[in-house]
This record gives sequence, C-alpha cells and structure tokens, in this order.
Amino acid sequence: MLESLANDAKFALRRLLRRRTYTALTVLTLALGVAGTAAVSGIARRMLLEPLPVRDEKEVVAFWFDGNWSETKFLAVRPVMDGFRSVAAYYVDGVTLRSGDAPARLLKAVEASAELFDVLGVRPALGSGFRRGDDRVGAEPVVVISHSLWRELGGRPTILGQRLELSGQSRTVVGVMPEGFWFPDPGVRLWLCDDMNPQTDNGMYNLIGRLAPGKRIEAMGPQLQTITRVLDERFDFPADWDLTMNPALTPLRERLLGNVRPSVLALLVAMSVILLVACVNVAALMLGQLDSRGTEMAMRSALGAGRKRLLQQLAVESLAIGALAGVVGAALAAFGFPFLSHALPLGALAETARLDWTLFAAAMAVALVASTLIALAPSFALAQHDLQGTLAKTRTGGIGSRGGRLEHGLVVGQVALVVLLAAGAALLIRSVENRRAIKPGVDVNGVAVLDVMLPASIDPARTPALLRELVATVAALPGVESAAATQRLPLRGSSDNWGIRVEGRPELRDATTAFRTVTPEYFHTMRIRLVSGRLLLDTDRVANADEGVVVVNQALARKFLPGRDPIGQRIAFMRERWDRIVGVVDDVAEAGLSTEPVPARYSPYEQVPWLSSSHSLVLRLRPGVDPAAILTPARRAIQAAAPSVAVYEQTTMASVLSQAVGPVLQVMALLSLLAGLALVLGAVGIYGVISHFATRRKRDWSIRMVLGMRPALVVGKIVGRGGALVGAGLALGLVAFVVAARLLASFLYGVGTADPLALAGAAAVLIAAGLVAAAVPARRASRVDPAVVLRES
Repeated sequence: MLESLANDAKFALRRLLRRRTYTALTVLTLALGVAGTAAVSGIARRMLLEPLPVRDEKEVVAFWFDGNWSETKFLAVRPVMDGFRSVAAYYVDGVTLRSGDAPARLLKAVEASAELFDVLGVRPALGSGFRRGDDRVGAEPVVVISHSLWRELGGRPTILGQRLELSGQSRTVVGVMPEGFWFPDPGVRLWLCDDMNPQTDNGMYNLIGRLAPGKRIEAMGPQLQTITRVLDERFDFPADWDLTMNPALTPLRERLLGNVRPSVLALLVAMSVILLVACVNVAALMLGQLDSRGTEMAMRSALGAGRKRLLQQLAVESLAIGALAGVVGAALAAFGFPFLSHALPLGALAETARLDWTLFAAAMAVALVASTLIALAPSFALAQHDLQGTLAKTRTGGIGSRGGRLEHGLVVGQVALVVLLAAGAALLIRSVENRRAIKPGVDVNGVAVLDVMLPASIDPARTPALLRELVATVAALPGVESAAATQRLPLRGSSDNWGIRVEGRPELRDATTAFRTVTPEYFHTMRIRLVSGRLLLDTDRVANADEGVVVVNQALARKFLPGRDPIGQRIAFMRERWDRIVGVVDDVAEAGLSTEPVPARYSPYEQVPWLSSSHSLVLRLRPGVDPAAILTPARRAIQAAAPSVAVYEQTTMASVLSQAVGPVLQVMALLSLLAGLALVLGAVGIYGVISHFATRRKRDWSIRMVLGMRPALVVGKIVGRGGALVGAGLALGLVAFVVAARLLASFLYGVGTADPLALAGAAAVLIAAGLVAAAVPARRASRVDPAVVLRES
C-alpha cells in the first residue's frame, strides 16, 4: 500500500507540473481562501471569544452616560451603591513622561478612583496597587505602570517606590500590572490615582462597577432608581446632559468591544464566503480535469486498475494540491495579517490580534475535505459504469453530462456567494459617498495637524503665550502659509460643550453649545467663511473686566437669536462676564459628519480661564506642498522650541475627515477588495465550466456547423448557457443577501439594506463579468475546424 501511495504521489506531482495553469489556479485559489479565513478568524477569536483580562468579566458592568460623571456626582452616589461590591470612576487621558533633558514623551493613561483594580479584580504583578484613600485630595500622587512600560524602564523590581515625572507632577510607582493586562484598551501604559475633589464638577468620568454576589444586570432596576433619586435631589441637570434619564448598565465586554464587533463579524462572514467560493472553484476545476480524463480513466480500468486504485490516485492528487495550498496559504497569512489587523477599524485593540494557526489548520482541513469529496463524486459514477459504454461516451461527452450538471450547480452556488460580497460592497460604497457628500464647513485639503500636550504644571496664565510661541515656530517653517491653535478640532466628536446665557433670554439657563478656544488665525487657516461682522483680532486677546468678544456660527444665531441681528448681541459662559458677538461664520461639522449643524462659539485663548493640557496646531500649506511632508519637521521644531511639550499625534485634516466618515470606510475598502477577489474567482469558475461544456460538445458543434449553423449562433448558445447560470446564481444570491444584510446595518448611512441602486450595480457587474467569462470559450468553440474535429472523432 505504501508503495502504491508513493507511486501515486509521484504521478500526481508529475501531472500537476505538466498542467501548470490548472495547478496554479487551484493552489492559489484555495490558498487565498484559507489564508484569509485564518487571518480574520485570529482577530475574531480574540475580539469575540477570548475573555477580557479581568476576573469574572460577567460581573463587571459599565454605567450609562459615558464621559459625563464628575467627581462631585460620583462622590454623591458612592455611598448608595447597593448591589455592587465596588464602583470606580475613570477616564482616558494622555500624560507626558520626562527623563532628564530629553523631549517629553506622551503616554496613554487612565486617571481613576482608588477602587479601579478592585472592580477589575486584577492585582499588580509587583507592588500593591491603589489603596483606599489614595484618591483623597492631598494624598501622595501614585501610579501603576504596565508590564511593557516596566520593561522599557529597565524591568527591575526596584522601580517600586521610585518617582516618575508625569505631566510635570512627580508620582510614586506603587505597582506593575501583569503581562497581557489591558484596560480599557491595550494602548494604555499607566494608571494614575486621581484626586476625587468634591468641589470639582468637570464631568468627564466613566463609571464601572462589580456586581455583588448573586446580582444580575436585569435585576438592578431598584438600585439604579436609588442612584438617580440621589442625583435628582442634589443636582440640576441641563436637558441634554441629564444623568437621571434612561439609567442602564452594560456588560463590560459590550462597552469595550461593542464598536469593533460589527466590523469583525462582517469581515469574518466575508472571508467565509471567500473560502466557500474557493472550495467551489477548486471543485469545479477538478471536475473539469476528471471530465477531460474520462478516456484515460476508462483505459486504466481496462488495463486492470481497480476502483480503489483510481480513487486513491484522485485523492492523492487532491492532497498534493492541498499541501501546496497550505504552504502558500501559510505564507500569505503570515505576510498579510499585520496589514489586515491595522486595516480593520480596531484602534488600539489591533495590538491584541494574533494569527490563529489552529483555525488555519481547521479551515484548511474543511477546504481539502470539501474539494476532495466533490472531485471524487463523478469518479465513483465512472467506476460503476460499463467499460465499453464509458469508452464510447467519453468520445461524445457521456460522462460530461453527469459532471456537467454538477459543475453547473457549483457555478450557480458560486455566483450566489459572490453576490453577497458584491452587493455588500456596493451598499457600503453608497454609504461612504453619502457621508462624503456632507460638507464639513472647512477646507481639509493642504492642512497638517499636530496634537500637542502641554505640561500639567504650567501656569494657566502662561498657556496662551506658550501656544502663540508654538504657532509662530511652525508658521516659520518653509511651505507653511498660516498656522493656528485650537483646543478642539472639528470632526473629532462631541466634546467641550459649555452652558450658554443669552442676554434678554433668562429661560435658556440649561442650554449648551459647542465651545471652541482658538487663536485669531484659526478661521483663515481652516478656510471658515465669514458671513457677517468680523473675525477675531490680535487686539481681542485681552478682554476687559466687564466684556469679552466672541464669534458664533449660523446655527447658534438661528437657535438662540432668531429674528435678530447677532452682531452686537451679548452671550456668556461665565457668570462674571458678558461676551459681545463680533462676527458670524459658516457652520462647521464640529462633532462629526452630520447634516444637522451644531451651534458653536469661538473665543480667544486669553478670555478662557479654564484650559486643558491638550491642543491642536493646524498648518495651512502653500499650494503644491504635501501636508504629510511637513509633519516631521514641525514635530522637531516644537520639540526644539519647547522640550516640555509632547507631540502625541501628527496627521492631516484629510485623514481626520476619513476618520470622521467612520469604520464604514475601512470595512468598505476591505469588503470591496474581497468582492473583487470573489468576482475574479467567480469569473474563473464560469470560464472553466463553460469551457468544459463547449469542449464536451465540440463534436456536436462541428456537426451543426457542417449542416449550416453559423458560428455566431454557436457563440450565442454557449454564452446563453453561461448567462442562464449567472442569472440563476444572481437570483439566489440577491435573496440570500436581503436576509443577511442586517450585518451591515450599523455601517449604512442614507441607504437601506435593499437599496435598488446598489443591488442593480452589483448585479450589472456580475452579469458583465459572467458574460465575458463565457464569451471567451464560446468564441474559441465557434472557430474550430469541423473537419479536424470529426476526423479526430
């Protein structure tokens, strides 16, 4: 048996080497499907199946209204958290780490209350972590660092008790987290115990809690009512920021991974479709080879080969193809995985993705078994036929009729699978175009962006002057037309919303608007059009004690000053001072791409007493200068001028706009790529089946042409066969897509899951590809010489 297997393996390899095109198509097709499935499965397994790095994650829940719990409100409800073992407040921030005279280095950090690690149920690998009372005002500042940062800092246990200068403040290291721990995302490197000041009402924390033993989320209604009752008794909330509205708890997994789950699931389904298409394609190619080998198989039977030996030869050939595909697929998976993990909208979670070779092996086994079984089916039929009848029928395609029906069924299924991807890609393309059609209100072309973090120890009165120095530094770089600074860049989400008072309208005491702090050149740099009045001037920097100046957008004027000329009206964000409106500008997509404009106002830095540490510098480049090329020189200039200032992100406004389009842009790009691959595989399958159909009936076509049939009619009949297969697969695929399209619902904007234009476009592309694939063998069949074919018969 071993000898026969060895001989069959040698024969299979020789045969595959002689048929290089067939071998390359089958190996590459199967390798692409299996490699892609393994790569995406590695991401899906980590995102959807593996537990979070916390203890008993089902007990940990997130509270409602992310980013809007202040220290005051957290401390107010802290004593009434019945039903919870513990509750912690936290928010993600950036801190600068300085060592000696080196430029400041920005690290992602979490600032939290002392209960954080108790809620997560994870203790440091070194040290004690936070202790009760570490978050009291006046307590010694402490920090817990990640395992990776510990390694970067030397990896010595003696780091405990040492002090790190973080954002200008010295903190004592009290713990090192275990390797592999992350919260709330793998990009966080430090956890700082924050002061829970009962007098501070900033409103930027998230709350998480660990349920008490025996408690379930569904039964926590009474406890939530107690919390909202305390909030309602002690605080007055604006309507848009009312913490007492719609209280709810969310499982921690859903809060941390819920945003990436639709993307991963959609791509996992797409890659599974690609694997199925690949299996079907390989099976169809094998069936075509078996069909063309009908006479060979019959002659081998006549010379004494038994059915078992024939089947063994086919199985060995299939395994040889699978082994080659495995080697090629492994290389493709290893090479393409880093690109895939960063192409998906995973953010910092991309760092946790690992290639899953176990799933790779499983997918490979499924593909081999499927293709081998389908390829062996007609060989069983061949072995059961009468030898003489088989030899006769192979001359006229008798075996082809049986194999042909199976091949046609495979093509119909293949086209249906391709429809799923093509229609999905078409829907996402339509959604992206709808989002891109929204005007952001700024000219994003030719603008570079540098996000900077100022040291926390800086005197607030010094911040405007430091920012002016940074703006002057980057404005002097070659190729820069103008530069400006802002505390919040457009298109980056809803934040920095402050209350507004309008003179003469006391009923608006609970209203809020977007509040933007800018330097005077901001409007020119971002190309924000002035509608009326004037823009901010250098002379507006210092406001007198009684009155400041402000520029508003049209949405604010329409909402808060209807029927009145905004110029000269007074509004306020401080009790102590009114600001007079000196100009009105166009609406800008402050929070994100939306057709609904957000009311916004713009104030000079010098007039705002409360400034955060993070700011954005925007640089308008002269025509012809690539904004990406200025980023590195600008970063170096900032570090040379102000070593204590860290540049934590450098990008372009065009990239900011792409991010504002959302994860649909990345999913669309990947799904379009997969749809294109599936379309190519589908065209190859149609070509192969129609080619086999034409070859099986070439004697029939020759006789018909001898009797007077025109070659054009031959082409029409063969192409018609291909069109019928495509039409059947198209109908089946569209029905399946309407059922499965809900996977894409969260990505769609301005289109429905059954959008006629998208579905018609996908159908047109598939029909065109199918007809072209069928036309090639049809044209070849119409050009054969009937005399040669009949002589060979």
